[in-house]
Amino acid sequence: MKTLFNRLIQHEQLSKEEAREVLVQISKGVYNTSQIASFMTVYMMRSISLEELEGFRDALLELCTKVPIEDYNTVDLCGTGGDGKNTFNISTLASFITAGAGVLVSKHGNYGVSSISGSSNVMEGLGIKFSDDINFLKRCLDEAGICILHAPLFHPAMKNVGPVRRELGVKTFFNMLGPMVNPAFPKNQLVGVFNLELARMYGYLYQKGTKNYTVVHAMDGYDEISLTGEVKLITRQTEKLIAPEYFGCTPVQASSIYGGDSVAASVAIFRSILEGNGSEAQNRVVCANAALAIQTVENASLEKCLQKAEDSLYSGKALRSLTILQSLSKN
Repeated sequence: MKTLFNRLIQHEQLSKEEAREVLVQISKGVYNTSQIASFMTVYMMRSISLEELEGFRDALLELCTKVPIEDYNTVDLCGTGGDGKNTFNISTLASFITAGAGVLVSKHGNYGVSSISGSSNVMEGLGIKFSDDINFLKRCLDEAGICILHAPLFHPAMKNVGPVRRELGVKTFFNMLGPMVNPAFPKNQLVGVFNLELARMYGYLYQKGTKNYTVVHAMDGYDEISLTGEVKLITRQTEKLIAPEYFGCTPVQASSIYGGDSVAASVAIFRSILEGNGSEAQNRVVCANAALAIQTVENASLEKCLQKAEDSLYSGKALRSLTILQSLSKN
């Protein structure tokens, strides 16, 4: 590790294979917590290269416990986090709206590290069971249209990293990796990232594969469609800048998508929106994100996908997906 640190401090970059090997060694417990923390800190102070990101991703996918649901055509809605905006759980809410619209979702998530409340915090607060039992996950997809993949259950190799990330409490390069390492290997993905450089790196890496994808980054810093301003959108076919008017609405205020100051507050906001008591801004934001996820899978017009998302939310179909998942979690 000493040799590696010296190279990184001298602004050298790792090859894809070297990056992969570092994470494999971390997973084996070769490095202590101080070394792991130092390694993560280096990447807070310098940019990650495309080859490094690809190598880190390959290691985590190689080491993960795979979820064999390839017969299901699912989409993952996931953000990197680390944008420092403390919004409510937009991508998770949009996941239930997407499921309610009839598009299957394999939602990969974790507890919040650099945010107050991550996807898993809210799911846990709503009584959703975390499980790696494939039969349970398939039943969730069959009956609720969505399964929840709590990252620590499927990435046991990262058990040495989790405590260090929590102690640091800030954005690390593992935020960049999270959306890329869904153990179900979904065929479709809507992914939000915290900066423009990373959006382009995601686009480049995903272009090499077969996945249908939409990568988004709000130009004012959000790792999702925030409707507070313009958003960079990258797909296999296009790269463009879109404004809130693209979704048929005017910009919303940042304060209207605030996520509260506790997990309990986040859970309350989550319930309120799915139960039909969300504000106009909250409803527009979650439907915009769900619409892009639906479009990523179905390749239909945005207008049609937005209609499906709104119907899912306002008719109670999205809430029904949550209710079924809660019921399955009790059995």
